[in-house]
Amino acid sequence: MVDSARVIDVPVLDDDPFDPAVLVDPYAFYERMREAGPVVFLERYGVWAFARHTEVAEALGDWETYSSAAGVGLADFRKEAPWRPPSLLLEADPPGHSVVRKPMLHLMTPKVAETLRPAFSAAAEELVDTLVNRGEFDGVTDLAEVYPIHVFADAIGLPEDGRHHLLPYATMTFNAFGPANALRDEAFAGSEPVIEWATAACQRDALSPGGFGAQIWEAVDRDEITAEEAPLLVRSLLAAGLDTTVGALGNALFCLATNPDQYELLHADPKLAKPAFEEAMRLESPIQAFFRTTSRPVEVGGAEIPADAKVILFFGSANRDPLRWGEHADRYDVHHRAAGHVAFGAGVHVCIGQFIARLEGELVLSALARRAATLRLTDDPVPKPNNTLKAFRHLPLRITAGGT
Repeated sequence: MVDSARVIDVPVLDDDPFDPAVLVDPYAFYERMREAGPVVFLERYGVWAFARHTEVAEALGDWETYSSAAGVGLADFRKEAPWRPPSLLLEADPPGHSVVRKPMLHLMTPKVAETLRPAFSAAAEELVDTLVNRGEFDGVTDLAEVYPIHVFADAIGLPEDGRHHLLPYATMTFNAFGPANALRDEAFAGSEPVIEWATAACQRDALSPGGFGAQIWEAVDRDEITAEEAPLLVRSLLAAGLDTTVGALGNALFCLATNPDQYELLHADPKLAKPAFEEAMRLESPIQAFFRTTSRPVEVGGAEIPADAKVILFFGSANRDPLRWGEHADRYDVHHRAAGHVAFGAGVHVCIGQFIARLEGELVLSALARRAATLRLTDDPVPKPNNTLKAFRHLPLRITAGGT
């Protein structure tokens, strides 16, 4: 922990970013940090924090100064052992990171994502048809959790049996980036069968031929990666490609349901599905924050952050920074140009599955827009506190049929 006595001319806040009340509604906290300055010190955890877009984006683009190798959570892997082998993509830096990322990039291009469009589209159309006929449904348990687990798990080639472990596994993963609090303890309670299934599902003989998982293992045959690295890369897709998309879809539905004028625009022009999803990613970012560790002393906003210091980058705050997005930064607008948001990260660690997540969001919102004239909440949504993710546990919705 950094000695707060060394924090000179830097705003010091006692807020707890991992308080469940803050996790489900962090925006007043974010505003205090942004107004305090380009860098603040969170005394409770002895970490530095960036909440403005400029500093967050610059840190994401400078892996040499802001390292991921010591872990992208609060824990420092140089001082304590992680609960599972570190991610070769998320918790590593070049050159090793570049070696394993290269074969993954070939699997996750926009061109590859487009080859998935027919199957993903058919699944979205079928699911939305069912929900429109029902009239009322839960936007999380009936849609946001159902769709990605079906289409993306199929694309990976995961076994059908045991897929109910996917969401608990992801919940563990993202809560583990925070402190050893009640959320983390709850996520890890009874985790042994979940970890056992996830480990087995990433092995070569468990994966369907032709899927992303099998193609990762084929890179072993080409001597691009090792047999020890392959299951860890498949594992990266299990968590990073599912729970984040579940959160993104639920958050997008929330934005549209609570802004009926914006849903009207989408219904009138379903081609707005892409920007509508992108704007939801900006405004209600699924991943709210990740950590980095400084490799050297670095000056930010006139303050010197020492080497080996943990720095938390608040993506969710950067994406609402009025200095970047203007006075209406906290407003949902499907015509808003959201380019430049950091919901998918940036730099060498930018989300490798972003094109597939964007495809899923576009197809679901487009299918809804073409079939439903209105989308409304029927009750208060139930948030799902998580040390890293912002998402809902339940989202009670009513839709009325009406094609465009």
